[in-house]
Amino acid sequence: MRLVCLIVAFSLVASSAELPVRQVVLYKNGLGYFERGGELARGETARLDFRADEMNDVLKSLTVRDASGGTVAGVRYDSSDPLEKKLGEFPFRLAGGGSMVDFLDQMKGARVETTAAAGVILGSRKTKAAQGEEREQLTLLTDEGVMRSFDLSALPSLKFADAALQAQLRAYLGTLTASRSKDKKSVYIDSLNDKARNLGVSYIAPTPVWKSSYRLIFGAAGDPMLEGWAIVDNTSGEDWTNVRLSLVSGRPVSFLSRLYEPRYARREFVELAEADVARPKVYEGGMAPMAGLAGGVGGGVMGGIAGGVPGGVPPPSPKMEMMMRAGGNRAFAASDSMAMAPSSVATTTIAAKELGELFEYGFSAPVTVKRNESAMLPFVSQKIAARKLLIWTEGINPRNAAELTNSMGKTLDGGPITVFDGGAYAGEALVETVKQGDKRLISYAVDQGTRVSTAEESGEDLITQVKASQGLLNVTKIKRRTTSYKIRNVDAKAKTLILEHPLHADSKVVGAAPAETTDTARRFQVALRPQADETFRVVEDHTWFEETSLSALAPDQFVFYAAQRGIGDAARRQLQALAEKAKAVGATARDRESAQKQTADLERDQTRVRENIRSLNAVSGQQELVQRYAQQLSTAESKLVALRDRISELRQQQEKLQAELDAAIGQLSF
Repeated sequence: MRLVCLIVAFSLVASSAELPVRQVVLYKNGLGYFERGGELARGETARLDFRADEMNDVLKSLTVRDASGGTVAGVRYDSSDPLEKKLGEFPFRLAGGGSMVDFLDQMKGARVETTAAAGVILGSRKTKAAQGEEREQLTLLTDEGVMRSFDLSALPSLKFADAALQAQLRAYLGTLTASRSKDKKSVYIDSLNDKARNLGVSYIAPTPVWKSSYRLIFGAAGDPMLEGWAIVDNTSGEDWTNVRLSLVSGRPVSFLSRLYEPRYARREFVELAEADVARPKVYEGGMAPMAGLAGGVGGGVMGGIAGGVPGGVPPPSPKMEMMMRAGGNRAFAASDSMAMAPSSVATTTIAAKELGELFEYGFSAPVTVKRNESAMLPFVSQKIAARKLLIWTEGINPRNAAELTNSMGKTLDGGPITVFDGGAYAGEALVETVKQGDKRLISYAVDQGTRVSTAEESGEDLITQVKASQGLLNVTKIKRRTTSYKIRNVDAKAKTLILEHPLHADSKVVGAAPAETTDTARRFQVALRPQADETFRVVEDHTWFEETSLSALAPDQFVFYAAQRGIGDAARRQLQALAEKAKAVGATARDRESAQKQTADLERDQTRVRENIRSLNAVSGQQELVQRYAQQLSTAESKLVALRDRISELRQQQEKLQAELDAAIGQLSF
């Protein structure tokens, strides 16, 4: 007899009911809002099943409403503790594949009732008969005080007399059953009122991101049509049957919090001091107390939760109103040309509205999406303001494009666009989300009949502004750059070309203004004649600033800046005066350097003459030549004295002129 006999003996079925999905709202951030509701019979507990990876979001957002006036007692859910930890809390263990003997031997001392006798379990073991057959035996101390052994296969039933022990065994087996569905977790909602109830539950859970795809149809006549389809994936594991479905464009902030996994605090082992053997204490010598210090320890304050709510659960949040009044766009029937006509879809009212910073599309008719299936649902089908043109970006061939202006009264969610032109497939494009009143350019094919080449030329730097203050000269310069676009239209039809010119920092367009500017480019619109060449020029002024110390400028630089336009006459005169002062300083410095050079040359000559005299004194009969050299030394010495006086005079003059120049520079301001 195996352990399965015990499982049959106990009822594991709880009285619980599931609540069907009534409303689904899908977002672009990978979350879905779900509303469930239904009638529960008296005594029933609502049960919701989720995957383990959904539990954190469910526990973060779950709200419960009882429309029948009842009060929610609480919410229970399956723990995420490992199976070994859960089973370790029971006083017995059922090993995998274990026999009845192994289990009953753990239950020594428990009172059981069988069809043969009632008593306390003394033990259980396996024995072998004479023929070698293995037998399972249970030994009891019967109520009559007799120890008896029974063959388990001969006992049709066995029951524990202790109701608490039976409940523990039932809970143990329930834990084992729940563990078989590792990815399924149940949430139970209990009520205080023992009567039928009308219960509503809402929460958020991870869902696949809903997607948009569009068809842009250019016909032979009339405004272009835009048809939009929403792609919805149901991976929830249950059918969405006749649910109210809404799709929200935008990405609200969301994150994960670890609410489902139990958290355990780490605690230290602490023993009372009296557990240790007393030891002698050595006391230190005392010191006089310091003034101003007071002893004592501040007491703590215990806080609580104010404003309790009956039933112990806060009131639920208001119900989201996800649908608007009827009023949308009818579906368009197919035309004679099936290749270019909008799809034939059932008439569906789409309630489109702003939802804070988001935008919502609500389907008025109920929607059904089976589990593990996806659906394409039409949410846009109407005329749109669009014009065909070409667009060129540097490094990319000209593209067939369209300019879409959203005047449809609703936000257009981003997604791929398939373009049909003249009843044929023309190409594909991607578009970002377009708010009402905004416009976008899309390109869907390479244009083979237009060629674009570029050439650039730069002019000289132009100084437009000169300012001086606190000894610094601030100069504003502009460099003009011209980009020439050579465009050839090979086709025998006129075209409109959008040129995307790179946006350069600190640049200003001179002449033709761009049609619009983006973060990276300026867009210019150019009309192309049939089979003709065009030249379009973009002229830009690039501005930058330079800062120079006035004291570092040469005289000709003062003159250069004084000649620039953009400064007043007073500033011009000040710069010219500084130029004259700088010239005077420079001339004096050059005279001083010349005198210093002459002095150095004379001193070298004197050194050479002295060496000659020293050599001649050692030779007899050279007195006359020595006298002549001595006369040269005397003449040179007179010149040196005059030069040294001149150098001293020039140094003083230079210092005076430099001081005057520095003072004038410090006072310069314009």
